[in-house]
Amino acid sequence: MRVHAVIIAAGSGTRMGQDIPKQFINVHDKPVLVYTLEGFQRHPDIDDITLVCLDGWQEVARAYASQFGIDKLREIVAGGASGQESIRNGVLAVEASGADAGDLVVIHDGIRPLVDAGVLSDVVRVAAERGNAVTSLPYNEQIFVVDEADPATTTEFIPRETLRRVSTPQAYRLGELADAYREAFATGVGVGGSHYTNTMMVALGHRLNFAAGSDRNIKLTTTDDLEMFKAWLDLEEDTWLKK
Repeated sequence: MRVHAVIIAAGSGTRMGQDIPKQFINVHDKPVLVYTLEGFQRHPDIDDITLVCLDGWQEVARAYASQFGIDKLREIVAGGASGQESIRNGVLAVEASGADAGDLVVIHDGIRPLVDAGVLSDVVRVAAERGNAVTSLPYNEQIFVVDEADPATTTEFIPRETLRRVSTPQAYRLGELADAYREAFATGVGVGGSHYTNTMMVALGHRLNFAAGSDRNIKLTTTDDLEMFKAWLDLEEDTWLKK
């Protein structure tokens, strides 16, 4: 069984408010996307990487991969009109490469540059054992439901013990995932709005398995997130601090 990473870096990053897509912003003289790719490059479980890139930026991404030694990069494919279309493009590219249906595909956001090696290992382990795995963490805040009649009030809460926060990386069997994307786009189930691979799979009737997560695994959406990322990098450089 081989493990193929599909890194999604096809967003335009308008919420960051910068002149270039956020995945290409330099932090300490290195693009955000390269930090993400390096996490998969270093990990012994990952056999190859397919990068789904914002159209028009493929050659930039290829040049950075060459500069920073990302030799696991197998292919760069263009993103689609939506996040789900971009992921589908990456998954079907892996399938078209001749990969075995029983192989694992690990989906990860290119703008989550602090992927933890232990988290990635656990996602691969759980998926190998149970067919899929999603990174998850407990939800530590209280969640209340807005009253429909009076949206400024509430009379109902959701016990936080029943909730999990799910993000990427997440892993699936290639054959099952490719078939799911074909079904989803044919039927319109799980591909609109804010749907992602995990919500699509549940919408199509699949059961998902939780794997380990990390609070460091932040998604860079705003400039505040970018500053937090810089702080994490600076913390790693302060080796005298207890982790």
